[in-house]
Amino acid sequence: MNFDTISVIGLGYIGLPTAAVIASRRKNVIGVDINQNAVDTINRGDIHIVEPELDIVVHSAVNEGCLRATTVPEPADAFLIAVPTPFKAENGNDHVPDLTYIEAASKAIAPVLEKGNLVILESTSPVGATEQMAQWLAEARPDLTFPQTHGEDSDIRVAHCPERVLPGHVVRELVENDRVIGGMTAKCSAAAASLYSIFVEGECITTTARTAEMAKLTENSFRDVNIAFANELSIICDKLDINVWELIRLSNRHPRVNILQPGPGVGGHCIAVDPWFIVSETPDEARLIRTAREVNDGKPQWVLEKVQQAVGQFLTANPDKTARDVTIACFGLAFKPDIDDLRESPALRVAEAILDKHVGGLLVVEPNIASLPDTKLEGAELVGASQALAQADILVMLVDHKPFTQIGRENVAERLIIDCRGVWEA
Repeated sequence: MNFDTISVIGLGYIGLPTAAVIASRRKNVIGVDINQNAVDTINRGDIHIVEPELDIVVHSAVNEGCLRATTVPEPADAFLIAVPTPFKAENGNDHVPDLTYIEAASKAIAPVLEKGNLVILESTSPVGATEQMAQWLAEARPDLTFPQTHGEDSDIRVAHCPERVLPGHVVRELVENDRVIGGMTAKCSAAAASLYSIFVEGECITTTARTAEMAKLTENSFRDVNIAFANELSIICDKLDINVWELIRLSNRHPRVNILQPGPGVGGHCIAVDPWFIVSETPDEARLIRTAREVNDGKPQWVLEKVQQAVGQFLTANPDKTARDVTIACFGLAFKPDIDDLRESPALRVAEAILDKHVGGLLVVEPNIASLPDTKLEGAELVGASQALAQADILVMLVDHKPFTQIGRENVAERLIIDCRGVWEA
């Protein structure tokens, strides 16, 4: 198939890098987003998110006329949907997959679909979401045929191809990583593989749409279970008065053991979310996956309890002080090191919980953002590391950003420390 014009719906952390990388291959790319500010920023050749190398690729693609953004879908040969898939609460369950954004994107592109078009769902989704998207498209365009009713002879090809990239390395990994491509038919898979071959240097492996959906969920559930083991181990070691960082280093000397590093929880829009999609479809069978999610989701509360214990320890040592006199500094808000992404961030949850429970001052050190998120952390102060080290009585290491790892142990020796990343405790 020829793909002269490609439309990417959703210009966030995955959509914009994908659009820019395709445009760098001299393809005409139309990016679509409902955020007018994002559209205007991209059309100036700038970016509205933090991702290494992305600014250079976007600037070049826009200046060369290969990439432009708009708020209204336009005709194209292929459409890649990369919109959020959050949770919604339903019948007492807070982790029901919300496909509202996928539905809205489907209905938005439906009027401009033409025979021969390819539609790919990139959004991480529960099993069956690609078929649901195809159904929404069919309902909106009864004049066209789709794979669920016409198989290989359908007018429109539909496939699922989840992203598998690491924030901070997205531009490189979009090109180098293998892609799992699941079409609703074999021809759908082949068409999607042809599109990704434009920019993917890794192998494009084709399968069914349902298997591709489950592959992404499985990958992140595997990681979540392993992180949960490390997080649970840190809680056990704290109770037994054992240095978990030393324990993990020693255990990993076994040739077949590779324990991950614990933290304040798990964040981001993948590992913290995807396992729940499996649980939602198979609640009785996904017992280990559910338990791992509960362990990781519970870790921020454990960190808060450690902070409260530190406040009590400080007041015991300083009987002339009250809790209002105690200043706490949180190092890091992002869900992982050296990015600005706060989605599902356990560090952000910890900071919010401290602000809610603590009557004293809260300083936040996050070098990757210019201001604290709207409606969150009102009353906290965004400061630099040096100010936090000078003013805080209790230091809470939540995210091991590279600048934080360069703060020597001697600089914090006189402070009470809750180190969730082993920066000062290792």
